Amino acid sequence: MKKVVVLVGPTASGKTRLSLEIAKSLNLEIINGDSVQIYQELNIGSAKANPEERQMVKHHLLDLKKAGESYTVYDYQKDVRNLINQIDYPFIVGGSGFYIKSSLYDYEFNYEDQKAINYPLDYEEIIDYIKINDPNLKIDFNNQRRVLRAYEQLLNGEIPSKKTSKNDPLYDLLILYLDYPRDKQKAKMIERVEKQIEEGFIEEVQNLREKAIYIDDIIGYREINLYLDQKISLKEAKELIVKKTFQFSKRQKTWFINQMKPVILDAMSPDLIADGIKLVKEFLNL
Repeated sequence: MKKVVVLVGPTASGKTRLSLEIAKSLNLEIINGDSVQIYQELNIGSAKANPEERQMVKHHLLDLKKAGESYTVYDYQKDVRNLINQIDYPFIVGGSGFYIKSSLYDYEFNYEDQKAINYPLDYEEIIDYIKINDPNLKIDFNNQRRVLRAYEQLLNGEIPSKKTSKNDPLYDLLILYLDYPRDKQKAKMIERVEKQIEEGFIEEVQNLREKAIYIDDIIGYREINLYLDQKISLKEAKELIVKKTFQFSKRQKTWFINQMKPVILDAMSPDLIADGIKLVKEFLNL
């Protein structure tokens, strides 16, 4: 199986710095694992690697789409798997857990328009067919999309109840989780927001608004938009960004540890970079 290195962790944990040091040391290419950094013009608010950092290490899937364009987890899955096949030592770095896991494990997405398929049976007959041919399948028969997907699998000779795809890795994985102490995390997030404002985060959101791009579903962009709409003050916007980021980081940690069973690295360790390089080097047999 192809070896793939993955570095995940919550927002503002120091993934970029560590990933650059590991990649430079071992000549790895970084694949973006952040669903926001895929978009052009979402730079400061997404903490995207800057031009100087990108010159140090080759990066993939940054600035792939214009802000506002459609790009699904299914698109990401296809692009990442293609890159893994092309790159000698792929190194995925980011915090978008579902995007990353769906690319590395045997997730199946079905984006066909089910209504356009001419099924030979009516819906009740399809349910009966599933019950007869896969009696062990536990499925919500009121969920038409899942029912039709199970029916398609049976027609293709697959037994849906025997599939454990979502936890079957497609690659030989080393997954590292960069853990930052909760009691120190908030202070770092406050510092991060202040730096983003200084670097022009407000102007970045203003430029998007001038192009009729109004983002209200991404932490940071949503709060700055509220400030520009004069619904909250800048102080309130910054406090909200820190609060929401802090809450989100807790959910990220729970998800990564439960879903991906990573090797945990202490972000505060003085030996962090050396330890990270050593782990990756041994895994890749370099």
